[in-house]
Amino acid sequence: MELTSTPTPTMAATPLAIEVPRETNIDSILRTRLAAEPDAVFLDVRVGPGHPLIKEPSIRTPKARRGSDKHLKGKKDEWHTVTLREFNERVVAAAKGLVALGVQPGDRVGIMCRTRFEWTLLDFAAWAAGAVPVPIYETSSADQVQWIVSNSEISVLFVETEGNRATVNKVREQMPSLSELLVIDNGAIEMLTTIGAAVPTEEIERRRRLATTDDLATIIYTSGTTGRPKGAELTHGNFVILTLNAVAAVPQVFNGMGRTMLFLPLAHVFARFIEVLALAGGTVLGHSPDLKNLTDDLQGFKPTYILGVPRVFEKVYNQAEQNAAADKARPYWNWASKVAIEYSRALDTPEGPRPGLKFQRLFADGLVFSKLRDKLGGKVEYAVSGGGPLGERLGHFYRGLGINILEGYGLTETTAPTSVNRPEATVIGSVGQQLPGCAIKIAEDGEIMLKGPHVFRGYHKNPEATAEAFDADGWFHTGDIGALDENGFCRITGRKKEIIVTAGGKNVAPAQLEDRVRAHALVSQCVVVGDNRPFIGALITLDQEGIPGWFKMHGKHRESMDEVLTDPDVLASIDAAILRANEAVSKAEQIRKYTILPGDFTVENGYLTPSMKVRRSEVLRDFADDVESVYSGANSRDLVAASA
Repeated sequence: MELTSTPTPTMAATPLAIEVPRETNIDSILRTRLAAEPDAVFLDVRVGPGHPLIKEPSIRTPKARRGSDKHLKGKKDEWHTVTLREFNERVVAAAKGLVALGVQPGDRVGIMCRTRFEWTLLDFAAWAAGAVPVPIYETSSADQVQWIVSNSEISVLFVETEGNRATVNKVREQMPSLSELLVIDNGAIEMLTTIGAAVPTEEIERRRRLATTDDLATIIYTSGTTGRPKGAELTHGNFVILTLNAVAAVPQVFNGMGRTMLFLPLAHVFARFIEVLALAGGTVLGHSPDLKNLTDDLQGFKPTYILGVPRVFEKVYNQAEQNAAADKARPYWNWASKVAIEYSRALDTPEGPRPGLKFQRLFADGLVFSKLRDKLGGKVEYAVSGGGPLGERLGHFYRGLGINILEGYGLTETTAPTSVNRPEATVIGSVGQQLPGCAIKIAEDGEIMLKGPHVFRGYHKNPEATAEAFDADGWFHTGDIGALDENGFCRITGRKKEIIVTAGGKNVAPAQLEDRVRAHALVSQCVVVGDNRPFIGALITLDQEGIPGWFKMHGKHRESMDEVLTDPDVLASIDAAILRANEAVSKAEQIRKYTILPGDFTVENGYLTPSMKVRRSEVLRDFADDVESVYSGANSRDLVAASA
């Protein structure tokens, strides 16, 4: 009998669920919601004494409105509800101020700020004025600011602090398009309201209806691991079509009574997408500008779903493990963690969890899981993860404790998500099926190609890069490598440009190893090396925040950084992490030697992008001697010898 194999699928698509008229734009979502339910809560804002929000009686005293808790309070500040009516009034007032400043339809308005209520207000005010908001990370250098402002021709720029203004002023003379520089912390929003008071409301209403689905909504500059950032032009149609269809595709999370808190940068496309999606789906939105206060913010706001990158979920897990060890409860933690993973895996079997496992899970919930959920506010049922692989272990752990992490996949150029797991259709370890209207194709070399109304129209002032980004049939080259299963679930395996070819001709996707090693509590970053080398090696940096907790968990006295780098227990723990990662690949792809660098890669020193991706080319260039030491044997750790 002749044996035949089932061919691997190379294409998948999901039909569009909601058609959108051409005259629709992002602002029309606000106007539609406003007409239907003006007193519905759109935002809960955490404010301190003196904040403009608490000067108004209608906002100072929270009411029992839909989607809002009566007494939301943080340790120092208070949470104040903002209805759609109140938000719209503020949007119109700020839009009038932009008009008074001379902003014309199509003009660029820059926002350089942390994730705050004021960012969302300025976004919608710019759209109401017919303008194009352009985000800038608040951590950007003067050179980066100069490039974005000049390339996009920003005329009015809002910055959060005096420090941000000082950064901009370093290059102010090199940005001829910039006419106004306003500081949010110095009352920029209030100033807009004052100077715009004389602008007729009819002018704003006229401008709100100018943009169509084909018109430019924003220019988002890719953080770029190499070269100058490219400005991705995203249209109103990109946002409106994708958000409305995402709400329709995942109603359990995005439609109705949901609450979510943004703590990812609003300069990133993922947070901007959620900002619009929250309005479209009826989610109550909150903002947390400082990760140091995130736990307090989550406990006060009580989200039903959260958004994050894998590193956030790794840190929550590692911190919980360390806290358990500090309370001498590590055996309970280890047991509960195992129960969560086993329970989740059993959910994927036809028979489901056995009765004994259900009882263990119930016991573990009272002992461990409920406390961890309380850290996240106590009401979280779902989390959406993007920006990199989460890993099956963490995916099963969180689902086992009662938080379904829905991994998704997308890029700046696809207005954030093109695919996501659904509550009713989840394959842990995958990035889910395509959202309505989205299509995926796997090229012969394994590259993921995308098409649909969510794909951007091109790179700003860069026709050459735009032409290179699309094939002759209009499919967008993502640069990512992946595969589809028979049900259209996609798995990401690496970046095309980062594929390492060893001296023996073996192709190695570094992401598979790096993501697994980085999950260790001690590890901050892992960069796999080995191009034209006899074997695979790695550069490791340690997580400065994780070191104290790890030492306490293991009953060790905290040492100096030099001593940490040579501590036998530290090295043995990292050895074990790398050996576990090696289990996922063939022998030829495994890390054989590594070296630990004395510092870390950060946005400030230029080795991480603002979206926390490693700038591989800069690392390999500046740490060439350390890479060489991996292969020369000097100052490197040999896993073969260590495990012998």
